[in-house]
Amino acid sequence: MNWWNLWRRVSEPKDTVPLEDDGWNTLLEVRKAQSEWERAYLMFDEALGQDQIDYAIYILEAAERKYQIHLKHAKRLGLNSSRM
Repeated sequence: MNWWNLWRRVSEPKDTVPLEDDGWNTLLEVRKAQSEWERAYLMFDEALGQDQIDYAIYILEAAERKYQIHLKHAKRLGLNSSRM
């Protein structure tokens, strides 16, 4: 193999991600989103003033939506709770 073919092989973009990697990445993202949602709930639970409550609601809704998005992606990949 000459240097040109070797260089082409190394420099080619890797567009394809194996399904296992996508499954693991999705699993990690689901768990991360779940913990963010739980932290947002605790933040809402401990909010004192009106501004803190409003901010906590905003963060909680965003975290909940992010969690839903990652769960839908996991469902499309065929992952379920036994694999998570």
